[in-house]
Amino acid sequence: MKKLGWMVLVAGTLVSAGCATDPLEESRARPVVERYAALVNENYTDVVTKARELQTAVNVFVADPTEAKLTAARNAWLAARPAYGQSEAFRFYGGPIDDEDTGPEGLINAWPLDEAYIDSVRGSPEAGIINATLEFPTLTEELLTSLNERDGETNIATGYHAIEFLLWGQDESKTGPGNRPASDFETAPNAERRRQYLKLATELLVKDLESVQAQWAPGADNYGKKFSAEEPKEAVLRILTGLGSLSGAELSGERMTVAYDNRDQEDEHSCFSDNTKGDLYANALGIQNVYLGRYGNQDGKGLDELVAAVDPKLDEEMKKRLQASLDAIQAIPGPFDQAIDTAEGRVKVKAAIDALEAQTETLVDVATALGITLNLE
Repeated sequence: MKKLGWMVLVAGTLVSAGCATDPLEESRARPVVERYAALVNENYTDVVTKARELQTAVNVFVADPTEAKLTAARNAWLAARPAYGQSEAFRFYGGPIDDEDTGPEGLINAWPLDEAYIDSVRGSPEAGIINATLEFPTLTEELLTSLNERDGETNIATGYHAIEFLLWGQDESKTGPGNRPASDFETAPNAERRRQYLKLATELLVKDLESVQAQWAPGADNYGKKFSAEEPKEAVLRILTGLGSLSGAELSGERMTVAYDNRDQEDEHSCFSDNTKGDLYANALGIQNVYLGRYGNQDGKGLDELVAAVDPKLDEEMKKRLQASLDAIQAIPGPFDQAIDTAEGRVKVKAAIDALEAQTETLVDVATALGITLNLE
């Protein structure tokens, strides 16, 4: 689980240069806040739908572990990632996903993952929870939850990346993802426990995601209702905190610069499936979604309307920055673990990092225009 790299302060005044009135005046800002809450619900609804489809595919596979059904489960995992990746724009301000006391983010998407904590790896055939039959004779959701990040950040036992590792295995290929055989779930040592672990981890993922989505569901007395009624300045502060933190310290920093500097596939986000480039693109798309008030085919009032009312040129610049980041990530030759170690790939990765950093700086300008100061440490 990555740490928040942003400190956020509210400026003493909400009146910006060239704006005679409050840029977050109630009648203009309230619809933007309400649209944000609706957008979050739309996104998390998709996240849960795709996670349930993954669960169905996993259940079919563990009931009859064939190569075809393993491929179907892998495809369902890949199909589930874009919606979740976009939803990460709703993190970093203590909302339902990453509340300090109750947020399940660490159970859902924590990384990087020490493979040997879960299962056997090359050179250690008896490693991992799955093979620790004496220490953990019975596998349960409660056990996996208790073991997640126990005694270390890389001791990941649950979530998307634990499932990813179980489906693909270690990535030992120079040109593609991991290639765990279906026989690992049928005839290999502790195959039954491996099936059980995969099934439990997927069930737990769905439940955790459902708990987050429920907090944003309309018509309920939940976090989303409270957020929609929040004083606009505070609500927009949280929105910008999520965008700025994901764009800067997390996406351009932890998820890209660390891997770029180290040239190590162990530092990439989805290293077993080689889906890292897709993850990065989804994260950047999530930031754009929020700024525009758009998700999929649904569109509404976004931050762009508030900024355009204060500084139309800044609004246009922000939109260009957002698209430039998406284009730069898309231009990275896949897979990402190869791009960080080739001359051409490194140029493209660095260009994407630079685009995200420029985007982050413009987000700071956007906040300033709205009377909010984002201080990056």
